[in-house]
Amino acid sequence: MRHIHFFSENIDFTLKHKTKIRAWIAAAIASEAYRLKELNFIFCDDSYLLRINQDFLQHDDYTDVITFDHAETPKTIQGDIFISIDRINENAAKFNVSPADELCRVMIHGTLHLLGYKDKSKTAKTQMTAKEDFYLASRSF
Repeated sequence: MRHIHFFSENIDFTLKHKTKIRAWIAAAIASEAYRLKELNFIFCDDSYLLRINQDFLQHDDYTDVITFDHAETPKTIQGDIFISIDRINENAAKFNVSPADELCRVMIHGTLHLLGYKDKSKTAKTQMTAKEDFYLASRSF
């Protein structure tokens, strides 16, 4: 499980429950029959993620998560997931959930993208949300 790493850019942020989160994410990946090679979560602020959105995706809006898939072989997880802690905190207040729960939702959302799940169509978004809910319910922290 040491193949899951946590970093922060542009913010002072320390993730709590790292060991439990690593185990939870690794279990989700294994249950989808994927092999974990390396997964990096990079926590940042809105401005940092906006620049990534503009530079790499040509989008000019704030978002909570951007996922980059670097896997070179099928059914392998290797990627980077950038998460705006500003968006996490704002969305937690908006949806009346704790910031920790919202962060876990976004972390599994990014992981699900690496597992091949999409969220652009209504049907795909429904499936993605169901998978998020399933994995969130499996947390033990």
